[in-house]
Amino acid sequence: MTLAERLGAFAAGMRLEDVPERVRSFARSQVLSQLAAARATLGHPLGRRLVEAFGSPLQPDAKAAACCLGTLTLALDYDDTLYAGHVSHSTVGVPVAYAAPLGLDGRRLLEAVLAGNECASRVVAGATLGSFRGQTAAYGHLVGATVARMRAQRASPEQTSTALALACSLPPHSLAPAFFGGDSKALTAAVGIRSALDACDGAAAGLSGAADILEHPGGLLATFADVPLPDAVVEALGSRWHTETLSIKLYPACAYLDSTLDAAVQLHGDIEVALRDGLHGDPRGPTGGQGLTDGQALLGSVAGAVEEVAVRCSLFTFGMDIQSRSYVRGSASPPSALQFSVPYPVAVALLTGAFTPADLAAPRLDDRVVWELAERVRVEHDPGLTRRAVLATAPLGEALRQAGPRASTWLARLGGEEEAAALLQEAGPAAASFEDATKEIGAIVEVRLKDGRTLRRSVTTPIGASGPSTRRDHPALARGKFLGTGGSAKVADALEHLEDLRADELAGVLASALTV
Repeated sequence: MTLAERLGAFAAGMRLEDVPERVRSFARSQVLSQLAAARATLGHPLGRRLVEAFGSPLQPDAKAAACCLGTLTLALDYDDTLYAGHVSHSTVGVPVAYAAPLGLDGRRLLEAVLAGNECASRVVAGATLGSFRGQTAAYGHLVGATVARMRAQRASPEQTSTALALACSLPPHSLAPAFFGGDSKALTAAVGIRSALDACDGAAAGLSGAADILEHPGGLLATFADVPLPDAVVEALGSRWHTETLSIKLYPACAYLDSTLDAAVQLHGDIEVALRDGLHGDPRGPTGGQGLTDGQALLGSVAGAVEEVAVRCSLFTFGMDIQSRSYVRGSASPPSALQFSVPYPVAVALLTGAFTPADLAAPRLDDRVVWELAERVRVEHDPGLTRRAVLATAPLGEALRQAGPRASTWLARLGGEEEAAALLQEAGPAAASFEDATKEIGAIVEVRLKDGRTLRRSVTTPIGASGPSTRRDHPALARGKFLGTGGSAKVADALEHLEDLRADELAGVLASALTV
């Protein structure tokens, strides 16, 4: 059997009872968190433009609704991730869009999400050792959208594998100037989703594709990977669950920024305390005797107290910042550039104690104080943090383990042949289960105040990233994210028991969730 045939057989044959409850619970949180991402964009000026262009996520045309949802959940970088990939735009968005037209109940929707997750994340894992990861690995949506829809429609294994072969024939390819330099990044997932849904229609009409399109020497994996891992696509299929590698995004920014922003949020409180201590130690205070309103530091007071900010981070964060900085143009910067650049989000978090979707629009974008502080943010590479990030399950540690010696040349680009050999030896064998998956893209942030004091915070695993605390807290994290976008507690309560919802109940819950 080809890879597409094996994925098709799994997707058609999987039943909810086959999936451990701990894994199902991650999928429920994933659905709620993605609905929160859509809501956040619907309330943002960019979201209003996207709806004007592509229609409502609740429009009766399911294909158009799925594409609209793909733009909304991606636009503000508020989406969730798995090992491997940002697959939720298709694996969640497509079943949500087709729920009402197909009369899906909660059980069928959850099965579609799980099938889509397991197939799409595996294909992205198979091409992880290449140049496209994260949101730029848009080819994953060809698989996610195809499998999710075919599963929702109760398609046969043969129909599903045929649709996969068709969908993967023309994979999308993102270009950096478009990704960082304007609003076109929002279309990254929608292009693949639309192609996949067209492929589903083509398969239903009797069209055929190349059955070995994934593993062929000129196929998808070879095209996008320097070290293709076809074995990763089907290894332990149905027993090792990629869904439980879920990381929930709590900031509208690249996941490589999460630890940095966690540290900056903590430092906001530290700076306020330091300012109050300064007032007690010096009657004039650090604000020149102006004082603090209601015991809280004003933005100007905080910014005025800071001499310099140093962010030490892994190569993932460092490289992302370098790549995006040329697209940052002050208040005229597109949201896509700011989501990947370190200084602006860090400045906002230090000044306000948060970084929210509203910070990617006016009036925050026009705040001169924020931009002045951003100019004082310095970004440095920390090899120790890179080593820890590389060895974690996500974003590529498990791919290195599965590749073994095959990854030597590719990995040597990060730090030389000796370092690559040491990392591969330390990485060990591939994991039999993802019950202990990790994502440790850490950061150390230091704030040097003008009075000579230095404040420091270090975060190894950000809040919401795959790891022990997220395995424990993901339902609460997803709920808090959804409520934070104005979503109702009633909807959040209902989705905690997603598989128990009747079709009419599910349609009502989703309509409420996507109405802003």
